[in-house]
Amino acid sequence: MSRLAKIMIVLIALLHLYIAWFGIFAWQGQGPATFPDLPASLFEPTTAMAANQGIYNLCLAAGLIWSLFIRDAEWQRKVATAFLLFVTTAGIFGAWRVSADIALVQAGPAVIGILLLWLPVRKTR
Repeated sequence: MSRLAKIMIVLIALLHLYIAWFGIFAWQGQGPATFPDLPASLFEPTTAMAANQGIYNLCLAAGLIWSLFIRDAEWQRKVATAFLLFVTTAGIFGAWRVSADIALVQAGPAVIGILLLWLPVRKTR
């Protein structure tokens, strides 16, 4: 796996760790300021839903981080690809159902990560 692919995977994992933290711990506190178009009364009744989404994002981050510790290069790439495809799918669905910005923030980096994983790596001596 190239250094650029690893950097992209780390960045995507960090993004999903942030999203997980936000959904699990900060939904009621920072949610109204982050999403001012939503009614403030919406955040308390949706706390469990946001936490559930946070757990999914935590699992995505964990899978991406796990992929970096796999020693077999072929399996490392396969596992990283699977989790990046999960992120891409979630980003596309979020863009379709919620906001087009999600495609740029979530699916875009994941697609770049997949491309970096599968582009041929030049070996230097």
